[in-house]
Amino acid sequence: QVRLVESGGGLVQAGGSLRLSCAASGTIFRVTVMGYYRQAPGKQRELVATVARDGTTNLADSVKGRLSISSDNAKNTVDLQMNSLKADDTAVYYCYARAAVTLSDYWGQGTQVTVSS
Repeated sequence: QVRLVESGGGLVQAGGSLRLSCAASGTIFRVTVMGYYRQAPGKQRELVATVARDGTTNLADSVKGRLSISSDNAKNTVDLQMNSLKADDTAVYYCYARAAVTLSDYWGQGTQVTVSS
């Protein structure tokens, strides 16, 4: 089992910045990818960004140039730096981890990000 705990959400004005952090615990050695998804009201959950253990990152087209993801394998943390935020970025953001060997997906409890226009 992998437990994910997020922090850092909140309310920010359009154009502002927020940083989300996610700490993983449990059977970390099985985790090969970590990242963030988000879900806005009335919409499906969507990928925001992921980072693999080798540092390879993947970002949704809608956030490229504004959001960036980084990880610290020693601390088992993954951070999402969000700049130039827009009202469309308003959503609940979920930390995500995948264990490749077992093909298991793990989710954090979610943290609300609200961008006021």
